[in-house]
Order: sequence, then structure tokens, then C-alpha cells
Amino acid sequence: MSRVQLALRVADLEGSVAFYSKLFDTEPAKRRPGYANFAIAEPPLKLVLIEGEPDVETRLDHLGVEVETVEQVTAATSRVKDAGLATFEENDTSCCYALQDKVWVTGPGKEPWEVYVVKADAATLGKSADGAPSACCTSTEQSTEPAVAAGCACG
Repeated sequence: MSRVQLALRVADLEGSVAFYSKLFDTEPAKRRPGYANFAIAEPPLKLVLIEGEPDVETRLDHLGVEVETVEQVTAATSRVKDAGLATFEENDTSCCYALQDKVWVTGPGKEPWEVYVVKADAATLGKSADGAPSACCTSTEQSTEPAVAAGCACG
């Protein structure tokens, strides 16, 4: 089963968790400092909430498609490359407290999309296998990668 991911950067994490718990009649699947995600069965949705700056309106952080296997990420990477889209790949990266493989593409409105698989839980918000910050958690001012430069902060 695949599902669409919507990641929002919110000023009031606790208020947003309470709101979305009521809206989707479910509690978060994962809670960490500054972070919550919901694995919503109906409609199939991965809703990610990332704590942003106080008093700043909620904004889209990034979009994604969560898949079940590394092979599905590899197939998506090949498909989008063959379609002529610029990609940025991350393997064995810790992002949003999960070890992931992923590929990023940027839409025409500069909206960052990722196709990713969660391989395991992780103890950190974001680091690559070599200990460097993951592109998903790198400041947009520090990156020239397509998805990161478009504003993505975490998958």
C-alpha cells in the first residue's frame, strides 16, 4: 500500500496535534520533540507536523509518497529520471526520526516531493549515514539540491 504524505510546518504543535486527532479520529503514530506524524487509514494519508516558528502561519513543508519497499523507491527514481525530471537521492538517511531511502523531485511551483520508504525508527530528526545533516533537515539557505532549495525541511 502506498499513501500520500502531507508535511506541514506549524506554529502550535500541541494545538495542531489536538486538532488533527479530532479531525481524523486518531492519535499520532509517532511523537518526538517538535514532531508528530499520523498514519491515517481513511483516507490513506501520512500527515506530518513539524514545529515551526511561533506566530507564523502553518505552511506546506513538502509532499511525499510513502511506499513499502526500497525496490519501489528505486523504480520511482528510474521512472522520474527517464521522464526527464531532476532528482536528488538519499539512502540510509535519518529523517523525521526514521531511517529512510528516498528520491526528491521539485514540482513546477517549487513544491518538493519525495518518494520514500521507512526502513526503521531512528533516534534523531535528521542525519545521513556518514553523520552529516540529511538534505531533508538542512536549512534551505545551505543547500543547492532541488527539493531542499524549494523549502523542504524534513520527510
